[in-house]
Amino acid sequence: MAGGGVTLARASALNIADYEGRLTWYVIIVALIASAGGLLFGYDIGITGGVESMAPFNEKFFPGWQQAWTARGTMACREGPAAEVAAAPPSTDPYCKYNDQKLQVFTSILFLAGMFSSFFAGYVTRHFGRKMTMTIGGLWFLAGAGLNAGAQHLWMLVIGRLFLGFGVGFANQVVPLYLSEMAPFKYRGGLNMLFQLAVTIGIIVAQLINWGVYGTNKWDEGWRLSLGLAGVPAVILLLGGLLLPESPNSLVERGHMERARTVLERLRGTTRVDAELADIQEASDAANKFTLRDSWRIMFTRPYSPMLFVTAMIAMLQQWTGINAIMFYVPVIFSSLGSGAEGALLNTVIIGAVNVASTFVSILSVDKFGRKFLFLEGGLQASFVPLVCHVHLAALLRQRKVAWQPANNNVLPNRVSIGVLIVICVFVAGFAWSWGPLGWLVPSEIQTLETRAAGMSVAVTVNFLFSFVVGQCFLSMLCTMKWGVFIFFAGWVALMTLFVAFFVPETKGVPVERIHVRIIERDATRTASRKEGQLETAAHPAPPPTAGPAVA
Repeated sequence: MAGGGVTLARASALNIADYEGRLTWYVIIVALIASAGGLLFGYDIGITGGVESMAPFNEKFFPGWQQAWTARGTMACREGPAAEVAAAPPSTDPYCKYNDQKLQVFTSILFLAGMFSSFFAGYVTRHFGRKMTMTIGGLWFLAGAGLNAGAQHLWMLVIGRLFLGFGVGFANQVVPLYLSEMAPFKYRGGLNMLFQLAVTIGIIVAQLINWGVYGTNKWDEGWRLSLGLAGVPAVILLLGGLLLPESPNSLVERGHMERARTVLERLRGTTRVDAELADIQEASDAANKFTLRDSWRIMFTRPYSPMLFVTAMIAMLQQWTGINAIMFYVPVIFSSLGSGAEGALLNTVIIGAVNVASTFVSILSVDKFGRKFLFLEGGLQASFVPLVCHVHLAALLRQRKVAWQPANNNVLPNRVSIGVLIVICVFVAGFAWSWGPLGWLVPSEIQTLETRAAGMSVAVTVNFLFSFVVGQCFLSMLCTMKWGVFIFFAGWVALMTLFVAFFVPETKGVPVERIHVRIIERDATRTASRKEGQLETAAHPAPPPTAGPAVA
């Protein structure tokens, strides 16, 4: 196929030994500002679950289930727990307290919008540059934050969430790509992971704001401040889109060679960038032979199918870890199990701190130990440890016959509450130094320049599609499966770890323009070996079975 031939032909021109330059303060500052795109996503994840656990917010926008739950609790106070157990419907189960479809739509609609916008983001990224894509993402998110903060009706809240989703879709499509293109190849892993670090910082900042406005002060209108402050990371990304330099790859792709050289020299801290610029030029010449429609088409051809397969599987499987369900709904989980508002939000802050610290571990180790090591270690930790702990906690709860009665404000025993917190922290730590940052790093690395915009659109689309599925179903799953929902996710993580072991290539220390060559060569070697085995079998067929002795 034409795409495969072009890719293999330019492989020999790449000369890593001639790459010069160092990690400059300029590239670090550029990466820090650009990673604000992760703040958008992280802030929304962290703020949503906390806001949903605030009674004034629920009374205003979701009064039906809130009133029903309160009424059942009042009945229990008047007639006693035995009457509640005998007469109340199944939804009095504390696991089902927040099982409301409208509430789940409010959470998950953002991902549908992000999935939809990622298709347009790919076109803008390729034809108008990375800066323009960041600017548009910041504007959408800013509009959504303003609409949510001033919402008076549920429809305003939903439209605001749609706008936020459009912004997140643009940001998540372009920022990992931009960071990969700006970073020196030796430090690409750590700098690209600034995106995931920004996500975790956005989460914990949002959790602290929720805790401050409602967990400690019980401010009835605090949810407006929580939702409105989403405009801060939007402004940062908007300014980044206006002030940051365009990536050299995008400039070369659009024919601005001199500007590309100037930017690359400043990023690398040297004027000796001829080798790297020549490789970018060669890759760009090949890429410019294809339109965006061609990019989508050739992604599904044989030479490019390994990259497409790995990208789509990583994007999908990242969500089946259950991380977004936990980070969105962790205040709801603790509130459902009897923790008070302040306790639920404080537990959320602790989990957010573990998330940030674990992401730093990944940043410091990814270019030393490699992507696959972190994938495998984090996968084992996020599957095996929670599985053992959840079984122990389930047995403990049955043994103690813990009874939740929302009208009496009963809470979990301290031992059980701490155990649940530890389980979630262990799980989050394993995710935060493996599937969290690597789920965006590896797809952004393995795409060729001609398929990069379309490939990242695939990553965002698939990721957001399954984020929507998990976000829409999680509260119902919690109601149906109880504590078993976490074992369900742990099982998925175990399967994902096997997938990484057999199918994901190691990309540590390889220039971004050469990674696909390794994948194609490895795939070609496997295909050749398989065909050789088939020819060997055909040349030396097995002898026919020997006839048995004649029967008289």
